[in-house]
Amino acid sequence: MAIQLLFALLLFMFSIDLLTFSLARLNNEVARDIFTATFNPFVGLFIGLLMTALFQSSSMVTAMVVAVVASGNLSLQQAVPLIMGANIGTTLTSTLVSFTFIMKKSGFKKALAAGVLHDFFNIFTAVILFPLEYYFGFLSNTAELLTSAFFTSAAIVEGDYVYNVLFTRPATIWVYDFIGQALITLTIGIILVFLTIKILSDTVLKTFLSPNFKNISEHVFGAPWRTFMYGTVFTAAVQSSTVTTSLVVPAVATRKISLEKVFPFIIGANVGTTITAVVAAIYKTEAAISIAIVHILFNLMGTLIFLPFPALRNLPLRLAVYFGQKSTKRRFLSLAYILLTFFVIPFLLIYFNRKEDVRPLEAKTEVKKEIRMRGPLSGLKAVEGHLKSQPKF
Repeated sequence: MAIQLLFALLLFMFSIDLLTFSLARLNNEVARDIFTATFNPFVGLFIGLLMTALFQSSSMVTAMVVAVVASGNLSLQQAVPLIMGANIGTTLTSTLVSFTFIMKKSGFKKALAAGVLHDFFNIFTAVILFPLEYYFGFLSNTAELLTSAFFTSAAIVEGDYVYNVLFTRPATIWVYDFIGQALITLTIGIILVFLTIKILSDTVLKTFLSPNFKNISEHVFGAPWRTFMYGTVFTAAVQSSTVTTSLVVPAVATRKISLEKVFPFIIGANVGTTITAVVAAIYKTEAAISIAIVHILFNLMGTLIFLPFPALRNLPLRLAVYFGQKSTKRRFLSLAYILLTFFVIPFLLIYFNRKEDVRPLEAKTEVKKEIRMRGPLSGLKAVEGHLKSQPKF
């Protein structure tokens, strides 16, 4: 049983990595252009959400943001909303896993609640921290202070970091080179993701029925802070919160673990997934280190707000349970929620706000020069001051 679970887990990780790798090869430059296309923090939030929902990996998106910030084409303040959006967008997969129980009324209600709990936690955290960043620069200023206090330019290693899912990247590269076409590989990756979601769900379900699982679950999910640590360490090991949060959905659906006990594990997974941005930042500039610290701060602040206080922790829990109950009565609500939250609303907001972000080519060039000369940490105010002097369309 353990071998079957390990195989299913590796297959799921491989399918996610194949999708991520092929999509990056297909539209890597396009994605980076999108990241640098806006000076509107609200649009930036939804760009991060949409791109992560498409790439199915917040780790990859944050690593790309680190690279763009390091190049001087994006200031730290502009990158913060992208990181927030990426944290929301990465929750899509666990919600999709819940759909494997759609034919079972009771199971689907609990599975969907577990799937959207991750969504609601990150949305609540963004609702609290986004205004603090927008008006006071809370995350970016704190990250700058920590970077200047603990890191120096001499400590930075030159080189490039490529996002890499543990164990699976060599197989992914071999498959990609064998096929030779990014679009075909992407299609195979999409099909594999949905197939492996079903395989993983069935395998995990059989594992939960094993007599030995009770002892394991009592240890891992016995105390909130211990559960949090397990979620953090396991996610850091596999470099993907998508994998870890998807594992607990079947457990909740089959009533092996309560939603309340799973929540600290999900919060821990949020913190563990920041390891990729940290590794990516080591090979970049001080600005890149700062954005990695922003990623850590966002998730740690969410942890400190919700985990220690049961009253606050119950807010996303109750909302997730309520949504699961309503979606069981009206199944279309769950599909509408996914389409609207992760694709339709972000796309429409980006589309209708694009005119605000259109500037003459000379203005964009001057902005990039200003960021490079004064450093990516010079702040959004300097950029906005330059743009106000430019003619608008």
